[in-house]
Amino acid sequence: MPYDNPLALGALASIIPLILLYLLRPKPLQVQIPSLMFLMDIKEEKKRFYTSITKLIKDPLFLIQLLVLILLALAAASPFLETQEALSGEHTVLIIDASASMQTDNRFSEAISKAEGYVSKKNSIILAQSTPVTILESESSQATYDTLDTLKAKATVADLSSAISAGMRLLSDEGGNIVVVSDFTNWNGDDPVNAMNLAESYGLTVQFVLVGRETDNIGFIQGSIEAVDNSYTYTGVVKNYMNSRQVVDLEIKNLDNGKSNDVSLNIPAHSTKQFQLTNLGTGITEVAIADDDSLMADNTAYISIPRISDRQLLFVTDVDNLPSQVALSLIPNIKLNQIEGVPEDLSKYSMVVIANKERPLASNEIATLDNYLSGGGRAVFIASEALSSQNAKIELQEILPVIPASIEDSDYGVTLEVVQETRLSEDIKYEEVAMYRFLNVSSRIDSTTLVATDDNIPLLAYDSVGDGTVVYLGINDITGEDAWNNFYNKPEYPVFWFKLAGWLGGTGSVQDYNLKTGTISALAKEQDIQTPNGTQTVSRVLYDETGTYQVAGKEIAVNLYNDRESDTTIEEDVIERSQVQEGPEIVRSSSYTAKNYLDIYMIIIVFILVVLELLIIRKRGEL
Repeated sequence: MPYDNPLALGALASIIPLILLYLLRPKPLQVQIPSLMFLMDIKEEKKRFYTSITKLIKDPLFLIQLLVLILLALAAASPFLETQEALSGEHTVLIIDASASMQTDNRFSEAISKAEGYVSKKNSIILAQSTPVTILESESSQATYDTLDTLKAKATVADLSSAISAGMRLLSDEGGNIVVVSDFTNWNGDDPVNAMNLAESYGLTVQFVLVGRETDNIGFIQGSIEAVDNSYTYTGVVKNYMNSRQVVDLEIKNLDNGKSNDVSLNIPAHSTKQFQLTNLGTGITEVAIADDDSLMADNTAYISIPRISDRQLLFVTDVDNLPSQVALSLIPNIKLNQIEGVPEDLSKYSMVVIANKERPLASNEIATLDNYLSGGGRAVFIASEALSSQNAKIELQEILPVIPASIEDSDYGVTLEVVQETRLSEDIKYEEVAMYRFLNVSSRIDSTTLVATDDNIPLLAYDSVGDGTVVYLGINDITGEDAWNNFYNKPEYPVFWFKLAGWLGGTGSVQDYNLKTGTISALAKEQDIQTPNGTQTVSRVLYDETGTYQVAGKEIAVNLYNDRESDTTIEEDVIERSQVQEGPEIVRSSSYTAKNYLDIYMIIIVFILVVLELLIIRKRGEL
């Protein structure tokens, strides 16, 4: 019989103490006896031994306890029997389009109603958003009905093809049905018809269910913010999807200072109109279309201007004119202070960069940085001789997100690769960086590595210290003949520091405060954020609603801004089946190998045996 956990069979050794316990006898006394009596007692002693064995085997309590130990050991080993089961059509994967266009009129409610008609014995639910979200997996019909009643449409663009692929993975063993309920007005990724054809080639049944009807809509389809003469200007675009000219009234209000005014736009049928707002105040500004229509997700444009436009950054170094210092000094709305040591008061700095090349930090400097980070500060440590295990103090090494060792040299250079995609990897060609010297480090258990060498040595990693964030940058920025790499010569170098400063919240572009729905960002640690629908505790933020988010001390405005998603027309021929592309023949299986686990039956038998043991003890009067 096969086992999932054969090592658990070692528990069978527990029957040895049980047997010894039952065979245990009092220690015999030494008494002087005649030889003849001794010889006669040998035969009697053998009879007594065999009698003990016989009584032991016949004792029901011993047999019950022996069986209990054996069954528990076998159950822990997870025994199973393999059987061939026919592919079942009882498992249904319901894919519900949760994109912004599904908020039109009652499309999402109609989708839920139609999905309920396809509920079977076993069901899974996938919400098709910018990233598919599995809401329910292999649950009963009642659990499916209850879950469907709680779902809501989001404000992203759905990736229907990825959702179908996720459904294929859920049905890869047993087979089943995939039902896609959508208005099919717009999608990201591959054509869902191609995904349907692929799923059906593997023996799955796929059905598209169309919901919705054509309605009128007017909405914001584009918005951008630019810095002009030490202030910010917003340029927005409104589109009229109706068949007639419309006068669109816009209500503009700054939620910080309460200032408001109105603008009217005369927009021809199926046309757009551009407008501008100048000298925007800090905080959140809402630009709302006065009249309601069928789709409200695109009726308000949210604009976020950071309340603190000038931020102070501290740059600690024992070398002048480093490339990192120059790059940070070029960032708009930033005040960079360079000193040789860590001051006692860091409260006014939103970010601290430690770029010492030779001088290790003193104990009092490390203590100051530790308190600063614990209180919510952000610090970046650049790799150097000063951070090596030979020079850095133990208390500093405990702060870093990596464990430093010694400096390593590479004659042929090491290759860099992105471990985790973030804003810090966009438009940065790490693979073109030539690294000839680096600090050999290893990541800590709780830290996150974003960029590493091909030998998995972290070069960009971060971790949390108290309420703050500490970043390790393993790409040293010393120049000249002693340079460790060529990153400082790359045009992406200042872009990297601009992104890093913005990612840490120290500064950055106003674009970091204004995002489109479907954007995903990683946080330094799990924390509470405020979304348009309430508070969530996350380490990864999916901006799937229009409105404002409070994330890591930043007030972020999120808008739909998607022309096709705001188009509420319905094209019924979009889901017509296309011909399956010719290709290699796929051999479909008619059955799958199922594991029938026996541990539950063993546990039931153990329970019965324990009850029987208690009854025997009670009958003997020992209980």
